[in-house]
Amino acid sequence: MRYGAVTAVDGLSLDVSPGTVTAILGPNGAGKTTTIETCEGFRRPQSGSVRVLGLDPIADAATLRPAVGVMLQSGGAWSGVRAGEMLRHMASLHAHPLDVDALVERLGLGACGSTPYRRLSGGQQQRLSLAMAVVGRPRLLFLDEPTAGLDPQARHATWDLVDELRTAGVTTVLTTHFMHEAEALSDVVHIVDAGRVIASGTPAELAESGAKNTVRFTARPGLDVIDLMRALPDDTKVDEQQPGHYVIAGHVDPGLLATLTSWCAAQGVLAESVLVERQTLEDRFLELTGKALR
Repeated sequence: MRYGAVTAVDGLSLDVSPGTVTAILGPNGAGKTTTIETCEGFRRPQSGSVRVLGLDPIADAATLRPAVGVMLQSGGAWSGVRAGEMLRHMASLHAHPLDVDALVERLGLGACGSTPYRRLSGGQQQRLSLAMAVVGRPRLLFLDEPTAGLDPQARHATWDLVDELRTAGVTTVLTTHFMHEAEALSDVVHIVDAGRVIASGTPAELAESGAKNTVRFTARPGLDVIDLMRALPDDTKVDEQQPGHYVIAGHVDPGLLATLTSWCAAQGVLAESVLVERQTLEDRFLELTGKALR
């Protein structure tokens, strides 16, 4: 997908398995929203192909609409319509919708049911958009930044709902800038940059595939770090960053910790504290996409 001289999506390729939650992560301008909107049928790809539930999202739109729920990044409701009216209208378009009153209660929308959409807070608009996306019992759910602007309670309520939908067999594709959200919800994560998928895997696989984890320990100053490195695996580095404070960088596993404590015991050294620091999904994301603002 190109916009003038800008290539927003550049040969991006990925699959989503049924019954999973798949997160698409990337910095601003990476092509996430364009990719989602193409899958939703709002944009026609200029090259390549997209299949959603085995169908073309544009040519087979009428067949797909009852089976697909969409939460846009913003908007999706008439500005003057009352929140309760909008949700009931959406429910009326489906053969077997969820119970609207229960959904309103679940997402904390009861107090704003008679409020026009344009007067809802940003968080209330987000919750209404989520309710509109799920009320028709979709087989496939697209969520574009579903918890942006939500307070912690509403964010966790959204996570619980997505998790329950997965248990019920619903497939969910979401974009988010919250790395903790992706770690908490996703079965698979695709990291996108410059319109391409640059890394894929489970949150744990991605976190473990990048920069080395570290072990920090304190002991008496002046330990023989060269001798300690000889005892540890070849790709392990040991530094005394300040007197008595040591950092081990490498593949951290129980064997490395056992070797460290054995080496300390052989030297007659007491390791006064040992702290394992493991890389997170956010660390890996920043490592792959850079730390500069875009």
